Amino acid sequence: MSEKEETSFEHRLLLRQLELKDYKEVQEIMERVYSSIDGAWTRKEFSNLLKKFPDGQICIEDNGKVVAAALSLVLDYDAYGDKHTYDQIIDKGSFKTHDPEGDTLYGIDVFVDPEYRNLRLGRRLYDARKEICEKLNLRGIIAGGRIPGYKDYADTLTPAKYIEMVRNKELSDPVLSFQLSNGFHVRRILKGYLPDDTDSRAYATLLEWINVYFEEKEKLIGGKKTVVRIGIVQWQMRAVKDLDDFMQQVEFFVDTVSSYKSDIVVFPEFFNAPLMALTNEESPSEAIRSMAEYTAEIRERMIHLALSYNINIVAGSMPEYYDNKLYNVSYLCRRDGTYDAQYKLHVTPDESHYWGMRGGHKLKIFDTDIGKIGILICYDVEFPELARMLSDMDMKILFVPFWTDTKNAYLRVRLCSQARAIENECYVAITGSVGNLPKVENMDIQYSQSAVFSPSDFAFPHDAVIAEATPNTEMTLIADLDLDLLKDLNTAGSVRNLKDRRRDLYNLHWVARKDE
Repeated sequence: MSEKEETSFEHRLLLRQLELKDYKEVQEIMERVYSSIDGAWTRKEFSNLLKKFPDGQICIEDNGKVVAAALSLVLDYDAYGDKHTYDQIIDKGSFKTHDPEGDTLYGIDVFVDPEYRNLRLGRRLYDARKEICEKLNLRGIIAGGRIPGYKDYADTLTPAKYIEMVRNKELSDPVLSFQLSNGFHVRRILKGYLPDDTDSRAYATLLEWINVYFEEKEKLIGGKKTVVRIGIVQWQMRAVKDLDDFMQQVEFFVDTVSSYKSDIVVFPEFFNAPLMALTNEESPSEAIRSMAEYTAEIRERMIHLALSYNINIVAGSMPEYYDNKLYNVSYLCRRDGTYDAQYKLHVTPDESHYWGMRGGHKLKIFDTDIGKIGILICYDVEFPELARMLSDMDMKILFVPFWTDTKNAYLRVRLCSQARAIENECYVAITGSVGNLPKVENMDIQYSQSAVFSPSDFAFPHDAVIAEATPNTEMTLIADLDLDLLKDLNTAGSVRNLKDRRRDLYNLHWVARKDE
């Protein structure tokens, strides 16, 4: 091997679990790093830790020599709470506090040989610790963090002000700055956490990293899904003889989509418009009011289909007429037999002029066995405030049944839906109808290209389009949506639209009365 080749392999790093034979090298590093406080642990303490929780003690070796390490325990955190000391956590080196059935990974130490601090080994250890937390399905990581840089500002700044300035990058702390850059946030300030830590003036930060993949103990059956399969129907408008004829077409698609083990099927806005031709009303406003007489029965039949085919159904939208007021409503028919409704809030000028339609007054988030979903009917998706409010209620999937007659009208719905997916870090599925209805005024032509959109980041398709239909062709789309990707995006995405909002500058709230 040439001299050049030898220098290119100067370091050979290996991440592994610590062993008792590593004690001497660990001791040497701790004596150097913690010379101003307690120095290294005893061999007995080190042995106790390895016996209690060997999987949580990790190190990085270089050419066979330990040069960095991270140590941790599993705790039932409620037994200690936010007001605790370091000695209470380690139980004076006995580590009897370790609880294999606990819910939190507690980081008790991370140290790096000073000669290796330019290799970012601490980051590798933090990432490995997060991996342990995720694989053990723990709620998160808690650690008490020193703030050694505070010694230079203790006479002029309170600990809270110092931490705030470090968080805002106006100051740098050798420990806290590193921890913040690795996804931890300061939960509170501790006094007397390490009494001998004079550099930190005995103050410490209680740091937390939240495991977004944490799941409550999974049920053997009926547990929440992390991958949801959806089916959307690009619906062909065609003449029907009666309600039974119409429902036969509906059942065909429910049957087809459910056969792919889908969790939910979605129909378009006014997918029942062919029934308008059966009303024999010449006036569009009278025809749609007569068609509204079918709505209750269609809803009941949809609930029965949801039960029979074990699939949740977003029943497009249908007109509803009561108290001399005409509304546009989308029913969610759950496969457990329950149902709920979202009314269209914004009516288009055309709907108001031809039909005298009114907007609803409530925005709902729906709990389902696939998680929280939202429904915005067509024009409503063009108002970004609505999707943002749903996102604040933890919506993961937004369904948009629409009806458009021309391509430019369709593009308004599509482009706004794509924006909603990006800005709210959620999936958005849209579907409309195709074909013609010669005998139905104001709904005579249709344009649709159904699609499923994702946020735009590395874990998602390069164009943020998961699936899309052939334009103006009756068909179904089946798509799998990974909800865990949304969790990761929310905490570690290239941009974090929800988390990075300037709530100190603006906010969004609902002004309608609760009784409305």
